[in-house]
This record gives sequence, structure tokens and C-alpha cells, in this order.
Amino acid sequence: MKKITATDTIELSIPERIQLVEDIWDTIATEAEAIELTEDEKKIIDERLEAYHRNPALGSPWEDVYKRILSRQ
Repeated sequence: MKKITATDTIELSIPERIQLVEDIWDTIATEAEAIELTEDEKKIIDERLEAYHRNPALGSPWEDVYKRILSRQ
């Protein structure tokens, strides 16, 4: 496999760069168990999950969050 640099990626079209990122993410996702969380990260996740279970109505669906993000641009 030919190694590419960050500079090489700038020469790719936007669709090609998006595809590259997707390909990279796919290789990471297949080895997700290799990513270890710190104790602090685990604590934050547990706290947020507990807060969700206490009151699931407080959160927003992803679609709403995404629309808010897009509206800020």
C-alpha cells in the first residue's frame, strides 16, 4: 500500500476525501474494542447514562441536534 501524507490528501476532491475518512473510520470501527477509555471518561458516560434514565425526555433526538448545528452555519 502506498503511503500518503496529509498534503497528498489536499489534492483529492472533496468526495474523495470524504471517502478516505469513511474508509479510515471503518478500519477503526472494526477494532473498537482496542480503544480504552480512561476512568474519568467511563465516569462521565455512566453519569450521563444515569441522567438519561432518570429523565429521558430532557434530551433531544439526533435529528433535532443536527438541524440546530446546521442552522448555526
